[in-house]
Amino acid sequence: MTGRTVTSVLARHARNRPGTLAIACAGAGLDYARLHADSIRLARALRAAGIDKGSRVAYLGKESVDYYSLFFACARMGAVLVPINFRLTAPEVEHIIRNSGSTLVLVEADTADIAHSAAPEVRAIRMDGDEFTGWLAGVAEPEPGERPAEPDDAVIQLYTSGTTGLPKGVVLAQRSFFAIADALDEAGLDWLAFRDGDRNLIGLPGFHVGGIWWAMQGFAAGVTNVAMPRFDSSTAVALIEEAQITTMCVVPSMLRLILGEPRVTREAVRSVRKVVYGGSPISETLLREALELFGAEFAQIYGLTETGNTAICLPPADHVPGNPRLAAAGRPYPGVSVRIIDASGARCEPGAVGEICLRSPAAMLGYWNLPEATAETLVDGWVHTGDAGYVDADGYLYIRDRLKDMIIVGGENIYPAEIENTLARHPAVADSAVIGVPDDVLGESVHAFVACRPGERVRVRELMTFCREQLAWFKIPVRFEFVDRIPRNPSGKILRWQLRERFWADRERQVN
Repeated sequence: MTGRTVTSVLARHARNRPGTLAIACAGAGLDYARLHADSIRLARALRAAGIDKGSRVAYLGKESVDYYSLFFACARMGAVLVPINFRLTAPEVEHIIRNSGSTLVLVEADTADIAHSAAPEVRAIRMDGDEFTGWLAGVAEPEPGERPAEPDDAVIQLYTSGTTGLPKGVVLAQRSFFAIADALDEAGLDWLAFRDGDRNLIGLPGFHVGGIWWAMQGFAAGVTNVAMPRFDSSTAVALIEEAQITTMCVVPSMLRLILGEPRVTREAVRSVRKVVYGGSPISETLLREALELFGAEFAQIYGLTETGNTAICLPPADHVPGNPRLAAAGRPYPGVSVRIIDASGARCEPGAVGEICLRSPAAMLGYWNLPEATAETLVDGWVHTGDAGYVDADGYLYIRDRLKDMIIVGGENIYPAEIENTLARHPAVADSAVIGVPDDVLGESVHAFVACRPGERVRVRELMTFCREQLAWFKIPVRFEFVDRIPRNPSGKILRWQLRERFWADRERQVN
């Protein structure tokens, strides 16, 4: 199965299962034969508009069947799709369009104005309007012969979430979507395997590596994929029940919202047989509640956009209540290697915390037009993740936190995720975020933001007592601040820079 490409996968299913529904979204749907035909027609239109191999084509909009037609069209002709987060402001959109060099941007009615404001000189075509229909209809020439796509051809350019600095464009190859699945298949492991007849919920947006990667796993398996224009927990529960969803991929914050829906019951989600989750740390409490509700197989995945999404997996067999390995991110897939290094670059012994480095056959080609940044992150084939963690004697990887998020109190290293996991066990706490703030004596002190469950209240003293029972004294937050919600990006990661900003704004350094 090695050597698969986005184009070959769709062509095969168009031949072998033409009438199977490939993608459904917001009342629209395309079977595999129609998706293949539409992608060919759209590829011709792109070529007629001056798009060639290596050209960047931007998409600014929500999930739709047209988005996936565009992805397959770009893959077919060797163009590179640049999906843009529709929640971004005009200056943020401008950076991505200009940085990528996109010469065409496909939009929706809701995003047309922002695209024009961001880059008025770049042609924008509405995919949900008459202009798009006319554009496709006006291209009638037969498709010229073209070189088949290769596994190492660039296919998509995803911009990092930009939690610090300007977002960088991560260029992924066609192989990035199949290398892990093929390795699992060759090893006879069904950690992420699909079955004939599966109905796959795409919970993550297509501008995020998790969304487009998970969608491609479903397309590669030839199953039916169900997407929402944007995630909404009430809609998700309704879709699971009505469409009889069997497989799904979400981030922990989405699981939390689903579990909080009044209408969610074991009966409503009984069709689900596998839940894949990742993207941010999950608390023990949330995982236990999710396992109880779904009664399904769970698999945790860990990786980065730079690794082509997942590189580590905690398989279903390890999701047993009481298993201490539930605290792990998992173990490498076949063909993936993990290495922990210290500040000098030396390899750490098992159990020692250091920077996590990953070698994966799905890893990025590089950052777009940033050779220095690429060389810093991708070293001799190893992706330096910037995450802190350790590997145990059995090869399981445990994540501590982002290295840059580490708090140092009087010389003691503190990882926010450990404190957040502790707070999550309190029955009144819905969500939390922990940061380091300046302290003239200890360098930094621990500051916790807490969002309570609806109708619940808790005193600071109670939280401090609760933490004292489970954490060393120097890890206990000095201050607690109650908020309505914790700011997170689309992948569920806490936007700590937003929380840190007011504490560090007048400091020359962001560490103390």
